[in-house]
Amino acid sequence: MRKEKVVERFVKAYGALPEAVGSAPGRIEFIGNHTDYNGGLVMGVAIDRGISVALKKRDDSRLCFFNPKTGEKYIVDISRGIEPQPTGANWVNYPLGVLKYMVEAGLDIDRGFNFADFSDLPTGAGLSSSAAIEMSTCMAVASLYNFGVEKAGAVRIGRKSENNFLNMPCGILDQGVSVFGKKDSIVFIDCLSEEFSTCPLPKGCRFALFNSTKKHALVEGLYAERHSECMEAAKALSRGGEERPLRFFGLSALEESKGKMSPKAYMRARHVISENARVAEAAKLLKENKIAEAGKLLYASHESSRTLFENSCEELDTLVDLLKADKNVYGARLSGGGFGGAVMALVSPEFSQADAERVAKKYAEKFGATPKILECRADDGACGELL
Repeated sequence: MRKEKVVERFVKAYGALPEAVGSAPGRIEFIGNHTDYNGGLVMGVAIDRGISVALKKRDDSRLCFFNPKTGEKYIVDISRGIEPQPTGANWVNYPLGVLKYMVEAGLDIDRGFNFADFSDLPTGAGLSSSAAIEMSTCMAVASLYNFGVEKAGAVRIGRKSENNFLNMPCGILDQGVSVFGKKDSIVFIDCLSEEFSTCPLPKGCRFALFNSTKKHALVEGLYAERHSECMEAAKALSRGGEERPLRFFGLSALEESKGKMSPKAYMRARHVISENARVAEAAKLLKENKIAEAGKLLYASHESSRTLFENSCEELDTLVDLLKADKNVYGARLSGGGFGGAVMALVSPEFSQADAERVAKKYAEKFGATPKILECRADDGACGELL
């Protein structure tokens, strides 16, 4: 459906059919909160919602981006280099950054292109629309210019763009899940070795997303602050030797070095180190079809995010508490960077729309806003094609 919609939008904007389309899903962070940029373990699910991008080559060196909200077009002349655009046009920096690092990887662009996109991802819900537009752009550009890019290469391009072009110090979770997603499967990522694998989800696993409607603003300092605190802890644990990420250390080493770091850095590191252990255990339990036991780890993960990493909020905590009271919910936790966004619930087949609406009603009674409910399933990862 997204493919048809983005083609329709492209034709409306430019009066011609596109030549290539790329699509990429959003993702649920199943477990592994803020572990990725610490070299840790993480599990995620590519969902059946995402973003599609349509492109057509131009006869000059310009890129033309269509903004469906305003109907305006934004032009970038790449003959002058590919640089971040100013505030007000920063939405084009997601595809621009990907293009810049595709060029660095060997892409030869002889001409620019016209660009349009279409999304059925809810915004501000922590489902990583940024990674979805980055990876859909990567797949569309690769198809349009006949540029070979492996899945892992596309993930690294997306991360490089986030880190260096958008100044977002994230890891590879979002792009990795968006690219390596597989229908009815969960993606497991070792962020230290950058190994990606998938395993089938146990029968009966369903996911429900509750968007708190409190939008998170990761770029405005909170994410970067947590990243800096993790780096402080890793430096203290490395004890003057070669700096290694938190993945290398256990809780005993952390306790020994507690006095060498700030209290906040200690808390962040304790969360990350414990979270890595939870991810490894969750992977084992899902393979053994022990869904209820895996669900308990989701609650433990959220509690750690709330008390140690401090990236939850009252709205997310309330949703988790309400879901925990439902016997048809295996587990629930914040999903994504935090500071707002959505709660993901692992639910049984008996969890009904009425159950979801009951949670939403109780939440609305407290906060005066009704959370948006989204049931989703595990789907395939990013792809691109010539039309």
